[in-house]
Amino acid sequence: MSAPVDDAKKPHITVEDLTIAYGERVIMRDLTFTVNHGDVFIIMGASGSGKSTLLRNMIGLNEPTKGDVKYDGESFTHADEAGRQKLLQRFGVMYQGGALFSSMTLAENVGLPLGEYTTLSDAEIREVATLKLALVGLKGFEDFFPAEISGGMWKRAGIARAMALDPDILFFDEPSAGLDPISSRQLDDLILELRESLGTTIVVVTHELPSIFAIATNSVFLDIESKTIIARGSPQAMLEDPKTNPKVRRFLTRGEDDEQHEGSGAHG
Repeated sequence: MSAPVDDAKKPHITVEDLTIAYGERVIMRDLTFTVNHGDVFIIMGASGSGKSTLLRNMIGLNEPTKGDVKYDGESFTHADEAGRQKLLQRFGVMYQGGALFSSMTLAENVGLPLGEYTTLSDAEIREVATLKLALVGLKGFEDFFPAEISGGMWKRAGIARAMALDPDILFFDEPSAGLDPISSRQLDDLILELRESLGTTIVVVTHELPSIFAIATNSVFLDIESKTIIARGSPQAMLEDPKTNPKVRRFLTRGEDDEQHEGSGAHG
């Protein structure tokens, strides 16, 4: 179900002045940004910049050293246990690699959150799991085990499980990692379909340029050296803006701009 018009004008997620550190070692500092309803929001940056760590702080797997993460204006970071559990049921998370249980069928994997957080019968859980698998193009694969399917199908099954509780926010950590270009493109198409058909807000950690340009409506760029955000907005707009930080431009062009400048200099 898509977000009401009034909700669409308000931030779905607000990250305020977040600092992430392990003891004296600061990973990221002073992170402030908003994710709007219906965004496909990309967290990007070089390897080691803290992208997955930021996502883990946003969903409560790690606690920030300072700052706050809010959902529709309600603090998640500072909520009590009951309040946090209530908010957690609004999230769906697909971890790197899909994180499926190898000893369980796809339907059983997808049904896990339903068994834990609902009072549905086994038959009803099976019915919902079948529906979610169909939504991601896996109709007929309910009784397959993870070892019997391809990497792309594994990722789709992970998305189906993330959708089990009908969350209004989906978090994907490197969804295209390890996939061939065709499977990666199919996964991008699926993410866009989910956003269009369900109105879901989607937050994606990735460094895959084709995915970034194919699906992003908004983004932040984490800089490994300054340990903070050095660019915000649409990746396409960043690429077209001559004032964009050179580090961001190099990332978005894979250094092609530098090569072009060097080439033109050689001919001059």
